[in-house]
Amino acid sequence: MARFNGRTVIVTGGGGGIGGATCRRFAAEGAKVAVFDLNPEAAEAVAAGIRAAGQTAEAFRCDITDRASVDAALAAAEAKLGPIDVLINNAGWDIFKPFTKTEPKDWERLIAINLTGALHMHHAVLPGMAARRSGRIVNIASDAARVGSSGEAVYAACKGGLVAFSKTIAREHSRHNITVNVVCPGPTDTALFADYKQGAGNPEKLVEAFTRSIPLGRIGQPDDLPGAILFFASDDAAFVTGQVLSVSGGLTMNG
Repeated sequence: MARFNGRTVIVTGGGGGIGGATCRRFAAEGAKVAVFDLNPEAAEAVAAGIRAAGQTAEAFRCDITDRASVDAALAAAEAKLGPIDVLINNAGWDIFKPFTKTEPKDWERLIAINLTGALHMHHAVLPGMAARRSGRIVNIASDAARVGSSGEAVYAACKGGLVAFSKTIAREHSRHNITVNVVCPGPTDTALFADYKQGAGNPEKLVEAFTRSIPLGRIGQPDDLPGAILFFASDDAAFVTGQVLSVSGGLTMNG
């Protein structure tokens, strides 16, 4: 399939597990992919792999907590790949401690990356989409936003805020033919989940507990996410906006 022929897609956190898998899937379906990441080497590794497959991708260093960095990366991406048609806000970060063991400096960084960073990206990209009267935005939140998660209080609060923000932007920009939807991963085998496991007293026992609690009987893999993300970004979802979809193997089932 080539649902995204000629379309330019930004994926933040594109050098990571879910981000990299999403970049590769978009490229395989014809998109020109802008791989945004704080780590330029990780971004370039993903982009180089896509180009080696005969597809189109460019890497851009972007610190989403810094508006000047966002604006510079966006300008560079549009100069190389064209106006942005699709924005995937995927970048995130977490620490795993009970709330009372965290410090205000922890909260500030969590909020800057998981909430303010997404606000910067929307604020930078939306005017162009609105002027062209076309756009797709998919925000990657977390099932922690929907049901809570011990040891992730501020992260969950940020992701819950992202869900509410997404619904509001979906309303504000519906007249511009811009859709905004949310994908909520459950436990997924990424570097973030590896850090989460290390925060537990017994990582192996934690994985066993999660696996038993997931109806489909396994921890998610990065390649489990792009299908849902690309659906929301595609014309198949042209009449879908303000929606939240969990990709969690059934761990959470929200009506």
